[in-house]
Amino acid sequence: MKFLIAEDEQDLRDAIVNYLSDEANICEQAADFNEASEKLELYDYDIAVLDINLITGSGLDLLKRLKAQNKSCGVIIISANNSLENKLEGLDLGADDYITKPFHLAELNSRIKAVLRRSSFGGNDSITFHELRLDTASRTAFVNEKAISLTRKEYDLLLFFITNQGRVLSKAIIAEHLWGDDSDMLDNFDFIYVHINNLRRKLTTEGAKYIQTAYGTGYKFTAI
Repeated sequence: MKFLIAEDEQDLRDAIVNYLSDEANICEQAADFNEASEKLELYDYDIAVLDINLITGSGLDLLKRLKAQNKSCGVIIISANNSLENKLEGLDLGADDYITKPFHLAELNSRIKAVLRRSSFGGNDSITFHELRLDTASRTAFVNEKAISLTRKEYDLLLFFITNQGRVLSKAIIAEHLWGDDSDMLDNFDFIYVHINNLRRKLTTEGAKYIQTAYGTGYKFTAI
């Protein structure tokens, strides 16, 4: 999963990023409104964690922009203010959840997972595509209920394909999802071929053939 953490308190921002990154998520960060606005404009995220009181603006204004652009990014609002009015404003604007400082990182992580389940997996920890099944809680994959051994990147790639089934994904979009902003510094996308070929081989061995090459554009995950 790919997250944006927009929080002006550096210690808290670093703590959130380090905690969530330990679960193999890609966590990008923004220290103020302008940086967060730019990243939300340029990149797509599964979840944006937005502090209301950013240095140069409000997280609620970022939320308004996301909704105006019809982006599917889930949003969790962070605030030092526990007032009901602020909470209702955030939720009315379309936030998926609201958490008040101080909070435990484990609680934030649980809320993020709940938002992801509601938005992507119909409230479940399991996502199924024909004979494929992914357990998002344990990050394991099965073909015909037989577990297959995937690396972290291969699992993330398979989950990305399944949640975007039928859509042609360019190599640039795949690179951005797997490596975040660091993908801008890559000289080429050879590593994507490696991961896709390895994933194809492991799926094909178990009888699942869903990754199609869209020549000249990218890849598509679809039933043959």
